[in-house]
Amino acid sequence: MISRLREVRSALFLPASKAGAIAKARTLGADLVILDLEDSVREEGKALARGAAVEAARIGFGSALVAIRVNGSDHEHYEADCAAVRGSAAGLAILPKASSPDQIGLFANDVAKPVLAMVETPGAVLQCAQLAAAPGVAGLIAGTNDLAAELGVRHGGGRAALVTSLQLIVLAARAARIAAFDGVFNAIDDVAGFEAEAEQGRAFGFDGKALIHPSQVEPANCIFAPSAAEIEESLAIVAVAGGGAERFRGRMIEAMHVSEARRSLARAHRGRRC
Repeated sequence: MISRLREVRSALFLPASKAGAIAKARTLGADLVILDLEDSVREEGKALARGAAVEAARIGFGSALVAIRVNGSDHEHYEADCAAVRGSAAGLAILPKASSPDQIGLFANDVAKPVLAMVETPGAVLQCAQLAAAPGVAGLIAGTNDLAAELGVRHGGGRAALVTSLQLIVLAARAARIAAFDGVFNAIDDVAGFEAEAEQGRAFGFDGKALIHPSQVEPANCIFAPSAAEIEESLAIVAVAGGGAERFRGRMIEAMHVSEARRSLARAHRGRRC
């Protein structure tokens, strides 16, 4: 599961309560579809959304991975959500506001699925390494909206104040050899802004980006895919690699460069950069 998650470019959140959004998601080409039971669903609709999420996971989304995000561990629907996820066809479970390795471990046991833990608080950022190493964790998702609010980041001020947190999330994920996903971009009509933030996320080392709108799927898939030049170079590196350090196109390469090239080629089968 972790190796496949490292190939995910687009992780689309959608309310499990909205049948139209679920149907549309099957046409979009997102690599990961996240059926949400938490923030996007009203309190009075949570029980119905739970059943809808289980049914949507049963039908599936083509080749896309499917995850269900439960309500937080302090919420009245948490236990019912966990039971539903455990019995569902979803391949992953998402824990909002992950706070400790023990909390994640209990959740992983309750759902019996690989876990994506959302890092949404300063405390979670400060113990990212421990969260990433918790049993059952397959990846981290940067919860940038909640994190920015807790940090007191001014709205519209860009992501400069979040850079340290974002890099710590990537660092923890890489140390644990799991996936890492950048947070959502809220201005759904700002195409240029989304693309710039996605480019930044890729430069930071994230595997892909969490999304909140169908229009964001295609640009995320393009930006987080290897370019034609990257694919060509990766193929060439793998072809000439003989073990140990050697000269390649005017520079020295070694085993880590070959491994990086293989990862790029694994992502390329989903498509190349537009």
